[in-house]
Amino acid sequence: MLAIEPVVLAEPVQAMVVLEPKQAQHYPAEYNPKVHGPYDPARFYGKPDTPFGQVKLGELGAWFGRRDKNPRAAVGAVSRSFWRWQHKYWQPKRMGIAPFFQVIVGGMVFFYAINYGKLKHHRNYKYH
Repeated sequence: MLAIEPVVLAEPVQAMVVLEPKQAQHYPAEYNPKVHGPYDPARFYGKPDTPFGQVKLGELGAWFGRRDKNPRAAVGAVSRSFWRWQHKYWQPKRMGIAPFFQVIVGGMVFFYAINYGKLKHHRNYKYH
């Protein structure tokens, strides 16, 4: 039978990792609690820009050029949209039936899209 000897380290290993104050917070860099108040995940804290509905056709290229195009910005935009939808439909005190129908219709559209390749062969054509 083999005897297993314990390993003795020269220095004790610290199991706890100390985070810097900036790493401990998961807030956007533009968020300032003294200016903005309590954090709202549905709000964009960056520099305000012209809304898309108010952009003229000649300014459209410059407007898209000012957008942040990295994946983190896209994930942040989707997250803010989800929080806005959640605050409007799921979290009110007197919630209606609308969010249930929205989830059902969204699921129907999603499953139709992923099964479209199989469903398109079942079309009824006048001439075969």
